[in-house]
Amino acid sequence: MTPTIDDVRQAARVLQGVTVRTPVLRSDALDERTGASVFVKAESLQRGGAFKLRGAYNKIAAIPEAERRNGVTAVSSGNHAIAVALASRLLGTTAVILVPSDAPAAKVDQARAYGAELVTYDRFGEDRDTVTAAFVAERGLPFVPPFDDPMIIAGQGTVALELFEDVASLDALLVPVSGGGLIAGCGVAAPASTRMIGVEPAAMDDTRRSLAAGERVTLPATPTIADGLTVNAPGQLTWELNRRRLDQVVTVTDEQLVDAMRFAFDALHLVTEPSGVAGLAALLHGAIDVSDQRVGVVLSGGNVGLERFLALIGDAGRPPGRDQA
Repeated sequence: MTPTIDDVRQAARVLQGVTVRTPVLRSDALDERTGASVFVKAESLQRGGAFKLRGAYNKIAAIPEAERRNGVTAVSSGNHAIAVALASRLLGTTAVILVPSDAPAAKVDQARAYGAELVTYDRFGEDRDTVTAAFVAERGLPFVPPFDDPMIIAGQGTVALELFEDVASLDALLVPVSGGGLIAGCGVAAPASTRMIGVEPAAMDDTRRSLAAGERVTLPATPTIADGLTVNAPGQLTWELNRRRLDQVVTVTDEQLVDAMRFAFDALHLVTEPSGVAGLAALLHGAIDVSDQRVGVVLSGGNVGLERFLALIGDAGRPPGRDQA
């Protein structure tokens, strides 16, 4: 099933009273630096700390109660794990989630706090799809995919549905890309006149390469601080949607992600994770020309522990000590 705008609207009804209608933020400093009128959809302020609850809840709510009663399964590097754990608790069930052994501690701890059982695997030494298939078969519980599912995509599309209800028109919308569920859903919800621009880490630009090749490309797992953007191939359904809807995919470096985290803290007063600021990093570093345009950017998540946040942004983010006061 290919999700439509009606599916996104239905997802919005399912999510009513469950998810937060996150704010659209403006910044004079951001407009001046980019030469554009920029509208930031702050999904870092969503329940669970990222946009993922939208898709996870929409999917789990659609599973018949008798089937989900004994729990659901999922695979995630962090934010989807948190969302599935939270959605499961809200719907009166439990979750067992496969996570990489190097997943950020803050995300792992939050998923556990919502009641999830976590099982780890080595993302650099094991094939994710193979490990996932064996895990799901062993548990025998309904599987909640991280991105490649019409109910997930429709739920994520409510990000753009809200944005365009709050902002009359946009020339372009920048969205982080991993498996492609968020930008696929946003592409379904956005007007055809809005350019859809994906943003990937330079180390894991599988969607950009796939668009250039005209077919899905799989990359080897490569380390990046953007732990939420490390899927190494587009999903099958997301690929079919995104190859038709995306106008462009650009990349950002780890250093540019850190700079965007600093900017978000200083100018938007938001604590963000590296994956969440990919679109903002592309704007700040001129990956596309947006001069005199109205531009939306999805700031997709803020799940980063204090220790990691300070370690990433360095001394520029540390409070002054006694000797500096």
